[in-house]
Amino acid sequence: MIPIALVGDRSPAVRAHARIPTIIDALRDSEGLDLDAYWVPTPAAEDPAALLGFAGVWLLPGSPYRSETGAVTAARTARVEGIPFLGTCGGFQHAMLDFARDVCGFATARHAENDDGPGGDELIVPLSCSLAGHEAAIALTPGSLVERLLGCTRTVERYHCSYGLSPAHLALLAAHGMRFTGHDDAGEVRVAELPGHPFYLATLFQPELADEPPHPLIRGFARAALAARQLSV
Repeated sequence: MIPIALVGDRSPAVRAHARIPTIIDALRDSEGLDLDAYWVPTPAAEDPAALLGFAGVWLLPGSPYRSETGAVTAARTARVEGIPFLGTCGGFQHAMLDFARDVCGFATARHAENDDGPGGDELIVPLSCSLAGHEAAIALTPGSLVERLLGCTRTVERYHCSYGLSPAHLALLAAHGMRFTGHDDAGEVRVAELPGHPFYLATLFQPELADEPPHPLIRGFARAALAARQLSV
């Protein structure tokens, strides 16, 4: 069994959450990857110790979370401890908040969904056009983790989000090591990864919504968690 932390505030109203049992079954039946998945609510994730011992951390959609601090701490714990990490939709957004605050020194980086009124320190901002319920094409950087997992340099993925990275702060994150490896046709960031980490992948799209699970990115995450588990025993 591969112990995985599913960080998020579980709700039957969140389609990605409802898909988790199907994804876990597909990983077991088609890949032989048997995930022992535990839901960790975002308030509980405020304590880094809550995630230690897991072979992987998956920060799931469902923002605004009950605890922004817990979501950011989950991404930070996985990043600092070298735990395979997958952040999707809101998970992408809060992983970028962690990196900006903890690595880039941008301590006042904010998420517009969680704050009242405009502010010059907004890292996560409303998209110019909401992607909720849409599919869109993404160009992938050759040689990147996401390109290797998908086996192509262009893909079409499903979204359910209205927030993304502010272009004003991309250079700061990139200068400190974050690599942006997926962009839409307008050049806006849709995928981020961290070289040198055992597995760190954040997507603004939701691989949970793939018609035929498991999505290759989820499969790659599960395999990375298996490798981490085998190294720890």
